Amino acid sequence: MALRKNTLVLLILISSFSIFIASISDIISVNIEAMEARAVDSSNKMSHISGDRGTIMSNNADNLLWFLQVSDTHISIFRDPSRLSDLHSFCKLTIPAIKPSVVLVSGDLTDAKAEDNMGSAQYEQEWKNYRDLLNKCNLGNHTTWLDIRGNHDNFNIPDAKSSWNYYRQYSQQGKKNPRSYLYQLSKGNVLYSFLGVDACLEPGPRRPFNFVGMLNVQEGNHVNSLIQQVESSGSNYTIWFGHYPTSCILSSGPEDIRDLIGKHNGSLVYLCGHFHTFGGTVPNMYTLQKKGFLELELGDWMDNRLIRLLAVDHGLLSFVDLKHGEWPAILVTNPKHALYHIVGREPRNLIATSTHVRILVFSLDKIKLVQVRFNEGSWVKANHEGGPLFTVPWMPELYATGVHYMQVKAVDSTGRNQTITHPFSVDGTRLTFRFLPRFILMSNISTVFQVFFGATLFVCVVPLCFVKYLHSQVTAKKRERPHLRPRYLNLWLRRLWVLSSIDRIFYPLTLYAVYITVGPWSIGAVIEGHVGAIFAWGIIVNGSYLPGSFTYAYGFLQLLVVQVPLTLILSCYLHKRLMWRIKGKKVCFKDSWPSQTAFGVLIALQMMFAYFFWLAYGTMAFFLGPLRTWSTLLSAFLWYQAVFLPDYCLREARDVWSPKKDVPKAEEIPIAVNPSSSQ
Repeated sequence: MALRKNTLVLLILISSFSIFIASISDIISVNIEAMEARAVDSSNKMSHISGDRGTIMSNNADNLLWFLQVSDTHISIFRDPSRLSDLHSFCKLTIPAIKPSVVLVSGDLTDAKAEDNMGSAQYEQEWKNYRDLLNKCNLGNHTTWLDIRGNHDNFNIPDAKSSWNYYRQYSQQGKKNPRSYLYQLSKGNVLYSFLGVDACLEPGPRRPFNFVGMLNVQEGNHVNSLIQQVESSGSNYTIWFGHYPTSCILSSGPEDIRDLIGKHNGSLVYLCGHFHTFGGTVPNMYTLQKKGFLELELGDWMDNRLIRLLAVDHGLLSFVDLKHGEWPAILVTNPKHALYHIVGREPRNLIATSTHVRILVFSLDKIKLVQVRFNEGSWVKANHEGGPLFTVPWMPELYATGVHYMQVKAVDSTGRNQTITHPFSVDGTRLTFRFLPRFILMSNISTVFQVFFGATLFVCVVPLCFVKYLHSQVTAKKRERPHLRPRYLNLWLRRLWVLSSIDRIFYPLTLYAVYITVGPWSIGAVIEGHVGAIFAWGIIVNGSYLPGSFTYAYGFLQLLVVQVPLTLILSCYLHKRLMWRIKGKKVCFKDSWPSQTAFGVLIALQMMFAYFFWLAYGTMAFFLGPLRTWSTLLSAFLWYQAVFLPDYCLREARDVWSPKKDVPKAEEIPIAVNPSSSQ
């Protein structure tokens, strides 16, 4: 019977793990064959690839556009003034050197964090500094500056018309385009469209509950109208940009952001920021979405000073992420990087029929030499065709199958040099995006937060309730006490059993975990001057409902960092008290110091969390805060109950686990004293 039970448990675990892996695989998989079939079906309607037939990429500069992206500048009046001074250098030196047609600035223009780094508000001086920078750099003589809001630019904004919404007053585009907008650029006979998506919450709460964006019905309809403008204009290529990755944008309308981008045949790429490369752990956050477009998250300017150079060359999109101030900058546009093929949205066979390798090279000083070699062959000098374009004649049929590697070396007149390695394929052979970037960008981050929250809630509540049920069955003599192998599992069963048998601790502990899912976490100034209520499932403030998303991540951390440790600490201490009771010993600090020390650390951590919450949302939110403040009081109350618990409260657990009923091995239960001396 025991073997059959173990086998059943193993099968359930294997099945659950298989379902989990299959779900992850479904999220990050892309059906290339379906994309190709869709491309064939719609080829007659796709004006953006009309140049596929009869067009040959040679050594001329026709049908070529390059531009820049920068993200998360976080201009602050409290921290790191070099963010602003380096951005000034970027505008005064880098932009004139590269001469981009457009500079996309994808959100978080200002920092909007208080001096204590916890509170948040819009500081007008930060916006004035941003505006002064644009004026001093006189960008209109060099490029078109397309900026858009990020979540930091939307902290503490009660509505779009608020006087605190400084984006409308000080940004480059805010006066004319307060939210999503379209900019079109014609070069030669090619029309390029740049479509910016503003998914900022309205109203915009203070941090931290302003992490995820949302397209409401009104904004979704507006974006649809912009798509119609693009299609009616005969645009060839569309570049989408915004602050939030698509995984971070909720939608209250019938179409989500990926649907909107994917349904437009001219869409090549969605450019975003926001994630800051997760502190450097995911530096190249790129993927091909199921809808057939690239999504490229750019690391931040704030700490890493990253910029992105992009080009559309005869419909082929290429890009490279660069560190500010590193020269020369090299971007190969033909043959295209093997990882970034956009099936069905880029001209097919252009690489195979091209006559020249095409490379863009930029530096602050004149380019002295550009060389190319294939697969560790001999270096060949590239020809300068004018501007940043360098070319090398080649025979693509020599590289007809599989992935090959090209190296490009550039040297400028001051001796600065750069060498890059560029994988490419002529037949469309693809490299594979890494798992983490695919999962982060292709999942729904809100669903991920909910799953983590739900799983942790399950761990906090269900095992205790199940053990409570077993205890009632055993004490009612309806079943035998379970015995687990190995011994450490039996030890933890015993610890949880003791805790669940004590009602004055069990019920407050489990009911609080359940309360977190339904009750308000706090009531306070979610937006300055506007009292709101924060729940796991959303925020109600200023007459609006903001669906829950990052709240689930916040709740997950509360359960993981507070609720789970508290349960373990209480169960260990109460089990130790039971052992003392069985032995007839009195409680002493020498035996209980690990639990007492762990609880001291936990209560200090909770007090710190409560203090941070007070800094973020004010005094009312602190005192009316079941999540942070009241949970600290609850922990102290439960610890008091555990320490000063009357011995008779342990009687039920003792009757189940005492050796007088069952004589286990000595290492599992200490030997009991005479029953008369233990009462």
